Amino acid sequence: MAGKENPIKNTKISEKALDYVLVAVFVVIIFITVYPFLNVLAISLNDPMDTMRNVNFIIPRQFTISNYVYIFKENNLGGPFLMSIVRTVTGTVVGVVCTAMLAYVLSRKDFCFRKSFTILFIITMYVSGGMIPEYLLLTRTLHLSNNFLVYIVPGLIWVYNVILIRSFIEGLPIALQEAAKIDGANDFIIWLKIVLPLCTPVLATVALFIAVGQWNSFMDTYLYARKLPTLQYVLYEIMEKATIKIDPHAQAEQMKNTVSPMSVRMAITIVATVPILVVYPFLQKYFVGGMTIGAVKD
Repeated sequence: MAGKENPIKNTKISEKALDYVLVAVFVVIIFITVYPFLNVLAISLNDPMDTMRNVNFIIPRQFTISNYVYIFKENNLGGPFLMSIVRTVTGTVVGVVCTAMLAYVLSRKDFCFRKSFTILFIITMYVSGGMIPEYLLLTRTLHLSNNFLVYIVPGLIWVYNVILIRSFIEGLPIALQEAAKIDGANDFIIWLKIVLPLCTPVLATVALFIAVGQWNSFMDTYLYARKLPTLQYVLYEIMEKATIKIDPHAQAEQMKNTVSPMSVRMAITIVATVPILVVYPFLQKYFVGGMTIGAVKD
């Protein structure tokens, strides 16, 4: 009939319109997500005097690398950068190994105290001794002031990561462990050769968590190890010392060499963020699987 509409055609038009709406929504979400980073990058590469007029842009209006020159030329970042790398790599490797060991023990159903220890560990997630007892423990009891171990020991075990790995291990077929035990393997061999290879996704996820925490940390350097400065601590000091020095009678050439706290902060943000962003893509394929399969299921 001439006046009758085609329901199939209308359905296709509706689905197409919905697709356009979803695309528009996703574009807006992507822009909102990416804009802050592009803004920080643009400010770090923009002339400081021009930035003081307006900070809302994503492309440098007056391109310059003077902000980065100020950070790297005026400060010796080689040693702190190396210290941060060594700290991050060492802390991540040792932390993952120790966390995986503890998680494996807590996953064993023949360990009679597994529930008691799990409850005890979970309590520490909500109740802590505080900064003063921690400071006294690390400096007076363990004597870790200005010792590299102060970067490793306090963050050796994160309870959330233990629960994450333990839950992942509990989801593995128990028959694999039982078969290895029948073949004469002890618990360490089972953990090393059976469990760990199967836990690659969750181990990569935990490694990313630990690495980010180690790389971004600077307060422990401020409190315990100022003689072993890390990149984050030195950048923090640079940001604190950055001041505006503007002479209204200064020549234009001198004004070009002026830096502002805003520009320095943004350049420092890029310097501190880029290294960990470079690592993330290599672990991204494991990240979703590790978070999904290793979800807490107590």
